[in-house]
Amino acid sequence: MTSMIAQSAGGGTSMLLILALPLVMMFFLMRSQRRKQQQQQQLQRAAQVGDEIMTTAGIFGTIVDEDDDEGTVLVEIAPGTTIKMLRAGISRRVTEDEEYEEDVVDVAEDADDDENAGGPIRS
Repeated sequence: MTSMIAQSAGGGTSMLLILALPLVMMFFLMRSQRRKQQQQQQLQRAAQVGDEIMTTAGIFGTIVDEDDDEGTVLVEIAPGTTIKMLRAGISRRVTEDEEYEEDVVDVAEDADDDENAGGPIRS
């Protein structure tokens, strides 16, 4: 009889661990998500006139005006072209380190260096 009580107590502990593990994992995932959300909101509030930004839609531009009462900003996406958007639409601020610089390669220069640029090798 005592062995049955010991078995049932051991089974209850393992069952408790099986049920508690997903709850602990959910707690840490939610905490991490909340921290990321707070950082994003802080970035959106900190963006000011003159900052280069990227919107959640992937549009790059510069903030030229802001309306704190409405929670909107005017973003210049091309010279003379502005859009009005919510601050919540700001994905990130673009710094000079993050800007993508495309390497421009002169095709004629590359052709001189490449032995096979003229086509297949003929003997």
